[in-house]
Amino acid sequence: MTSDLNFSQDGRPRSDSEREKLRLEHEAARLFMRLYEECFDVQIRHIWHNEPIKPDVSCYLGRDRLDLEIAHLYGSEAEAMLLLGRDLGDKTWHYLHELNSTKSDERLLTALNRILGNKAQKNYHSQKVWLVIRNMNPLWTRQDFLQRLELIHLPDRHPFEAVWVVADFQGISGLVRIFPPRLVDVSGASKVE
Repeated sequence: MTSDLNFSQDGRPRSDSEREKLRLEHEAARLFMRLYEECFDVQIRHIWHNEPIKPDVSCYLGRDRLDLEIAHLYGSEAEAMLLLGRDLGDKTWHYLHELNSTKSDERLLTALNRILGNKAQKNYHSQKVWLVIRNMNPLWTRQDFLQRLELIHLPDRHPFEAVWVVADFQGISGLVRIFPPRLVDVSGASKVE
């Protein structure tokens, strides 16, 4: 485990892309933790990054260790490049232009179900792991996720005790729980469905 974004556990300097990935994971985990605390009035603290085969981030939920696997939902690789401020070539701009003709909700379900399918195939050395997906696409809102809950497909076999979506980049609209289906009344938590 490590908390250093610049160096790996074995002291090797990280590349720019590795540092960016870790920074995004760290930001998403901190945002999720803050939102979860606000909604459920439970402390979630002490974040640190893990090396592979562990989930991306570990923390404590109350006194219990909790591992978080972090994913970012962009819509497409081209949209990710655009949202991350990468230089885009003519082909990418052309693809983004064509993508505009595809319905936004179709792209949401395709991208989200792809993430869920890929992450469900992983195995982790963890007793308790949650998947946290941070929506990075400004076209999709919390309401978009809520309206499509029945269409979201999490494979039957997966390693996650819970799956959450941070519904927007800054977390203003709150969290959406994809799995497990609502088992307890969270009506007091105004930003969770």
